[in-house]
Amino acid sequence: MSTRRSFLLPPRATTTGRLLAEAAAWRGMDVRTVPAEPIPADLRGRAHLYGGERFADAMASALDVALLEPPLDLLPALPAYFTGRHVELITLGQARRHRVPRFVKPAAGKLFSAGVRPDGTGLPTHLPAELPVLSAEPVAFAEEYRLHVLDGEVRAASRYALSGVLDSAPLPPRHPALGFGAELMDHLVGGLPGAVVVDIGILSDSGRFAVVEANEAWFSNSYAADADRVLDVVLRAAGPGHDVRDTDRRFVRRTAGCVTTA
Repeated sequence: MSTRRSFLLPPRATTTGRLLAEAAAWRGMDVRTVPAEPIPADLRGRAHLYGGERFADAMASALDVALLEPPLDLLPALPAYFTGRHVELITLGQARRHRVPRFVKPAAGKLFSAGVRPDGTGLPTHLPAELPVLSAEPVAFAEEYRLHVLDGEVRAASRYALSGVLDSAPLPPRHPALGFGAELMDHLVGGLPGAVVVDIGILSDSGRFAVVEANEAWFSNSYAADADRVLDVVLRAAGPGHDVRDTDRRFVRRTAGCVTTA
């Protein structure tokens, strides 16, 4: 049986997916586009992936791919120095009772669109009240940056927005965002999976850096970051269960059928 590592993509690949596929092929990986059914069983134990939640969960369940994701309470647990605003982890039912403007988003995944709501009445009614969500004081970011983090160090980075409008650009080596990112990583030692994406930005009102959010590296846009360096992070964030380090086991996404044994 082949031991060559495979890099899997869903049928409708994104721009980032295509860039990562090119980087993976350059490394000699077996790059495949895989439909929902049938999933090739011979890939079990040697598959990595990049794609959305439904695709990733299906591959994880069938092929024992361990998906790393940040803890739900990452932002609420950070001191105000790093967030620049009040953030809390609550349920969707509690958020529906908001009577003042709040920024609300799912604590994990993309079950509904994140954004500032004038109150809680417009939040989705078809989702369960116990769904975990993040509720935050609304703020505006003048600039926003994406950091692909590997083992507590920023492996790749890109600007992705100016005043809320997508505008990607590579970051020079000594950009201040990288300094704030390094400071954040020092604070979060042991509190993040070994491979993760963290977004940070500059608050419009104060000019200070603050954390925007953290996301799964296996479905995050690379923007203008170096695709080969981003791939380093993605391969660790979504790979064979037997590769998972002990320090990362608590960050593995719970997916039926994914055993992630040592």
